[in-house]
Amino acid sequence: MPREKSAPGTDLEQRIEEEEGLIGASADEAGDDEQEEILAEASDEDDREPETGPLQRGRDIIREFTKLAPESPGCYRMLDNAGNVLYVGKAKNIRKRVTSYTRPEGHSRRISRMIAATASMELVTTSTETEALLLEANLIKRFRPYYNVLLRDDKSFPYILLTKDHPAPAIAKHRGARNQRGDFFGPFASAGSVNRTITALERAFFLRSCSDSVYESRTRPCLLFQIKRCSAPCTGEIALDEYNRMVGEARDFLSGRSTAVKDHLVRDMQAASDALDYEKAAVLRDRLAALSAIQSHQGVHPRNTEEADVFAAYQHGGITCVQSFFVRGYQNWGNRANFPRADKSLGVEEILGPFLAQFYADKAIPKLILLSHKPDEYDLLVEALSEKAGRRIEISVPQRGEKSELVAHALQNAREALERRLAESSSQLRLLKNLAETFGLPAAPKRIEVYDNSHIMGTNAVGAMIVAGREGFAKNQYRKFNIKSPDTKAGDDTGMMREVLKRRFKRLLEESPRNGPNAAGAETATAPAGETAGETPWPDLVIVDGGLPQLNAAREVMAEIGVGEVPLLAVAKGLDRDAGRELFHIAGREPFRLPPRDPVLYFVERLRDEAHRFAIGSHRARRSSNIGKSGLQEIPGVGPSRKRALLHHFGTLQAIEQASLADLGSVPGIDARLAKAVYDFFHAGG
Repeated sequence: MPREKSAPGTDLEQRIEEEEGLIGASADEAGDDEQEEILAEASDEDDREPETGPLQRGRDIIREFTKLAPESPGCYRMLDNAGNVLYVGKAKNIRKRVTSYTRPEGHSRRISRMIAATASMELVTTSTETEALLLEANLIKRFRPYYNVLLRDDKSFPYILLTKDHPAPAIAKHRGARNQRGDFFGPFASAGSVNRTITALERAFFLRSCSDSVYESRTRPCLLFQIKRCSAPCTGEIALDEYNRMVGEARDFLSGRSTAVKDHLVRDMQAASDALDYEKAAVLRDRLAALSAIQSHQGVHPRNTEEADVFAAYQHGGITCVQSFFVRGYQNWGNRANFPRADKSLGVEEILGPFLAQFYADKAIPKLILLSHKPDEYDLLVEALSEKAGRRIEISVPQRGEKSELVAHALQNAREALERRLAESSSQLRLLKNLAETFGLPAAPKRIEVYDNSHIMGTNAVGAMIVAGREGFAKNQYRKFNIKSPDTKAGDDTGMMREVLKRRFKRLLEESPRNGPNAAGAETATAPAGETAGETPWPDLVIVDGGLPQLNAAREVMAEIGVGEVPLLAVAKGLDRDAGRELFHIAGREPFRLPPRDPVLYFVERLRDEAHRFAIGSHRARRSSNIGKSGLQEIPGVGPSRKRALLHHFGTLQAIEQASLADLGSVPGIDARLAKAVYDFFHAGG
């Protein structure tokens, strides 16, 4: 196990250390003059040589740590004055690697800037270099250092689960730890591909997708039975033996025995047709069509590759796209485009190694990994992934045959995904420039924060902040604020906006002082966790949902906590709340409207609508949580007996929330007036 010389550390590829660090990659690149402008902005800091003083001081600090550095494998972290992790590296010999940073010359500008910003180091020894690589990947994912290659979108992949803990197994989408009894199939590249596959499997095998509590409470078949997507074992419409036979067929299909399953259905269909049982033959025909629909969405159909992950990397304009495909049971379960943050000087071979190490840090590793390029430190990567998987892993760069075709297909998808991203970034930059001109900003904003509130008559009040920039919405930086100050009156929208902004900017001042290294416009070597490297957490524009009262409240908050001038814009809904007739309020200008077809108007509407969606979603989540704690009795007119009637009829609180007005009215003891009260409680606009 690792033995820590200092505090726990972070990790990165050895080759990257020796060569260079990374920029906080901006994917805002296009194939025209705008692309060159963005790349120039991204590299401005890199072209400035650090002053001799800080650079020499950084070397001296590192030199002191070389005296304590062991001559053994391990990881090291370089920290700035605030304790932020600048870089994580691994080495076969830590002392030799750390000593290389003390050389007076031979470093790139970027590495020189990293050395100049270094105020401390932390060292962690490991038993082997393989263990160091695995530790490095985990630490990078944890600390997200500015100078490392970063896997930016690292969400878990969904699986299909066929349960084994119930007499009538269910089919479900599953994410996270696989600790439930059942068979897991995947990973799938996206929730959409899982949902399509589950829908098709329901049509092909009539499997139930309801929860066990709903299953137990059913007294009549649900709608899925009526539309022929479930065989309704809950009410005995099918015998459990027959139902489990179809579950077995579904398991065989997902395990790669799709040909045998389809051949069996074809034989049964032909037999039914020969017996003149055309109704049964039609049902079997529809089941075959559903299975064919699953495979039609898979794009490529591996014939000889049972299990593999395929990665192909394509570079253009300093941006790298790594396209991933997942093959399981001779079937393609979808693809995903990844855009790792990496310095534009690094080649795909230098990026693929750190990318794969981070990608598999918390994911199951298949028997075979197919790549478009051979990564640096190939042998070490194979050894590390094999050790983590507990079996021998093959990493191959195929040159011919089916596997080569799979990689070529992934590479084509990587190129197309990168071209789309560059085109979208070009349009986004044009919009931001037009927005700056329209609202009198000094430059196109890199970070826009939009605020909104949601509540029902002051209850369960929630404030929401969304973030947008040159790469679109930054959903990992969204924040919600439960309104909790006793000074904020229930239902006071202006007071809620004041509380949200005060809490947000007070914390921002504490974490990134306005005049500190992370202030807007200041040079910085690091970015706070969760922020895009190279940019600051300070917004270039704040948009609040509301009119002049909200704008004045925002200005008062900024003045009160002393954050200086932050551009503020209030967006008031138009007459009759019509989209396209919004009234804009800016300090020092008369309220104004934009032309109905102005692209900037559409853009601001999209930002406002996203903030509204996030605020309502946060409010509903809080309201549902409170209902779960206080009971349905929170709804006027619903007491313990009616609560029991609703739960007995629908099974779960979620089912009650999703029920139609007619379904609520059909519950014994719930009249039309009370049904409407329940429906309105769950479907209020917020």
